[in-house]
Amino acid sequence: MHTAVPETPAVAVQLTGREPLFLVMNSRSGKQDSEATRQAIRTACAEAGRRCELLVVERGADLASAARKAVTLAREQGGIVVAVGGDGTLNAVCQAVVGQGVPFGVLPQGTFNYFGRAHGISQDTGQAMHDLLNARLEHISLGQINGRYFLVNASLGLYPQLLEDREEYKQRYGRSRWIALVAALVTLARAHRQLDITLEHGGRHERLRTPTLVVCNNALQLKHIGVDPALPDNRDHLVALASRPVGTGALYLLLLQGLLSRMGEAENVISFGFENLTVRPNARPRMVEVAVDGEILRMRTPLTFRIAPHVLPLLIPRSAPTPEHP
Repeated sequence: MHTAVPETPAVAVQLTGREPLFLVMNSRSGKQDSEATRQAIRTACAEAGRRCELLVVERGADLASAARKAVTLAREQGGIVVAVGGDGTLNAVCQAVVGQGVPFGVLPQGTFNYFGRAHGISQDTGQAMHDLLNARLEHISLGQINGRYFLVNASLGLYPQLLEDREEYKQRYGRSRWIALVAALVTLARAHRQLDITLEHGGRHERLRTPTLVVCNNALQLKHIGVDPALPDNRDHLVALASRPVGTGALYLLLLQGLLSRMGEAENVISFGFENLTVRPNARPRMVEVAVDGEILRMRTPLTFRIAPHVLPLLIPRSAPTPEHP
């Protein structure tokens, strides 16, 4: 069962360029060799004259405690907390960082790395370390679901099943985008239940039957699948994506359109931007499975989504453009 974290206001953070680094590393993330990654980190810090401490975990369940320890050390010693891993690892460490007044850095190690790529962070560890040690600070906005922050997306229905099957295929055959695609094709071939939900946002109530609902906080992911929803103003928004009830053939077509960056053209796709959204299952199950940045959680309904403006003090390369919002 998921326990919501309280909303935390943004805390002002500044850099001196001399901060020690406390790195939380998931040794099982990504395709890269774990020891080579550690060595690249140590070498970059030594060459820059910066102190670093690696907190390496072997299990995802240990990430939260390691993140809390890293935050405590960073607060005591005026340091930076760095997450080393895929989007799920970055999410776990982020929960401990928000509101604590310490900068947050990332070294992407996963398969897709949408969060790092959206902020111009290299997937090469050596380059990412060089950029991190010379970074600038940008306070970015996060999504929230029932109080838990997310960096990329949160979803229910078919999408969590896609992620579970993808992880099983990765364990068997290795981590690559082609393996992820094959896993998706197998998942879509099965029969699926439709979600029967009511969406409440902007003073409106809308009943919807759909195989899946995805809430996105990543402009790069939306761009890659070809969705560009009209947003009412320049404020930060989350973007909801769903499809009308469709069969297996239509799901395959949606997948193809997404691969071709043309999902927004599909007549079965619904998308809209929002700041606050409540999702109520009409069958009223108390608990539902939700995928949050690739990790499957059980959450109590109703599900409440909101944008949390400028709460994460993220270190990004000096050459990176100002981050885009969905």
